[in-house]
Parts: sequence; C-alpha cells; structure tokens
Amino acid sequence: MQHSLFSKKLLISLFMMIQNPAMATQQSTTLNIYTTRHYDSDIQQAKVFEAKTKIKVNVVQIKEASQLIARVSEEKEKTQADLIITADVGNLWRAAEAGLFRPIGSAEIKKVVPADYRDSADLWTGLAVRARVIAFNKTKVNAEQIARMENLSAGEFKGRLLVRSSNHVYNQSLAASILAVSGKEGLLAWTRGVAANLARKPQGGDTDQIKAIASGEGDIAIVNSYYMARLMVSENPAERELLKNIGIVFPNQSDRGAHINVSGGGITRHAKNPESAKLFLEFLVSKEGQEIFTSSTREYPVRKDAPVPEILRSFGTPKFDVKAIKSIGQFTPEAVRILDEAGWR
Repeated sequence: MQHSLFSKKLLISLFMMIQNPAMATQQSTTLNIYTTRHYDSDIQQAKVFEAKTKIKVNVVQIKEASQLIARVSEEKEKTQADLIITADVGNLWRAAEAGLFRPIGSAEIKKVVPADYRDSADLWTGLAVRARVIAFNKTKVNAEQIARMENLSAGEFKGRLLVRSSNHVYNQSLAASILAVSGKEGLLAWTRGVAANLARKPQGGDTDQIKAIASGEGDIAIVNSYYMARLMVSENPAERELLKNIGIVFPNQSDRGAHINVSGGGITRHAKNPESAKLFLEFLVSKEGQEIFTSSTREYPVRKDAPVPEILRSFGTPKFDVKAIKSIGQFTPEAVRILDEAGWR
C-alpha cells in the first residue's frame, strides 16, 4: 500500500512539473545530497529512488558534520547541496542555527513522522533512531546495578567503565540530555564520576568498547544500540562469540526512558532542486525507505508502522526519552563545557 501511495505522490509531482515548465527544468537536474552517513543502505536508497523517479541522485559523502556545515556555510547561494543528511540531532541543530535549511513543507512527512522526531520549525526531519545503551559483562555485573545511566558514576564501578571520547557527538548529546533534566550540578557530578570510573583512557569507537569488555579490560560500556545488534547478527562467528557473556541494558526505563538520537535531513536554504529533495525525504520515511534503513544499519525506524528488524525486536519494546530530542542542540554547548570541566576527555 505504501509503495502505491508514494507512486501516487510522485505522479502528482510530475503533473505539477508539466503544468509548471520552470519546475520541470529544475527537477530534471541532478539532486545533490551532502551526507556524513557512510552506509551501503544510504547508497541503496538513492538507487531505488532513482529507479522510481528517474531523478538522478549524486551523493557527496563528507567525513564530519562540522566539515559539512562549514562547507555549505562558505558556499552560500553557490552551493550545489540540495539536501543535508547527518547523524545526531545536535548536528542538525547546528546546521539550522547556521541558517542552512529552508522549511520542508511536506504534509506526508508531518503525517507519518511523529512530531518528537521533527524540527518544530519544519527545518529537518528525523529519518532513523539509535539508542545510547549500556553493555555489560553478565558474569560480573547485575543488570539492576546499571538500571539508570546515572548509576555509572557510582564508586563501585571505579576502573570498570569503558566509553569513547567526550569529544564525540554521541556522548555530547547524551550529556546534553542529562543536563536538560538534572541541571549543571547534576551533569557535573555524573561526568566527574564517569571520568573517575574509566578503565582506560577513552579511545576507539563503540564496537571497540564492546570488544574491550570481551577481552576483560572493563566490565561496562556506553554504546549505541545498533553496534550491539550488528555484532549479534554478524556473519563472522568470532564477532558473535565476543558477545557470549555480554548483555545490554536500555537505561532509565523507570523514568524518562533511554537516551536516543536521530539521523535526519533537511533541504538546504539555497537548494536548486527543493522539490526533488522533498520527494527524496518523503521516500526515506516511506515504509520501503525505512525498511532499507533499518534492515542494514539496525537503527530503529521513525515511523511507528514501519517494520522493526527481528534483532531489535529481541530487545523488547524499550521506553525512549523522546522529549529530550529537540532540546539536545541548545544544551550541547554548555554540556561540552561541563565535560571538559569534569576531566572526561
């Protein structure tokens, strides 16, 4: 049913282009996407969209969100970017603050994507969800001990905690979400406790933290849910073996819910092909587009009626902290200062 709905919308858009030659000329050019996501699924989505619409898609991959934002800011009206896609709402907020987006103006996106996953000014929409969770050695830690993210600052975990650098946006957004509910003193106490409990100097990515639990370097790690999910379904037996004694906790289920973040996208202020960009965003939030996202990356869909991968269903139905999504960006600068003050590098 969803496929036919998207096709109907496409036909309406094509009819409008026939009625409006200027739009038709605009739509016939290449849709340029600047993205910091580097997943095969994203390329697959572009190819499927091309086949459906005959609109050529050019995907420009940029390593860091800061580089992407700086590039589009410097290019101004000369930019070739029609659409920006990036991970983490903090990055989307920074792009919006830099004036890089125009309103999307899609009734379909507003219909299928919950308001908690969209910008209140319609400048960006969430496309996929990931949760920040706690991985732990089941032989050394009881899940009840780490039922809340705040518990990780407790003295009983001194020398046992693994986490990547506080310079990474994942941890900055997590800190911002805690700042939003606990205030400066609450976040400072937590980050000081985390810094004191580290088993080693922060290093590597989330998968490295999971591997460090398996090797005995620590007992607990803060990671994104999809890293655990990927290892659990890995075609490499050695990677699956890593997890034989490792469990996962979605924290804060008794209060605000587990911290989550989104990958999202917005149409650039100086887009040459805004209608094509809107069509592409609508495809990404269609059931087909969502399934391509989640089946490959093991992220959660933003649509409530989109299929959830079996491995994610095995985690149950965790409660997510959806209320914090829109406040993360504004709290991030202060959170970063507190992270530095606490000595978590």
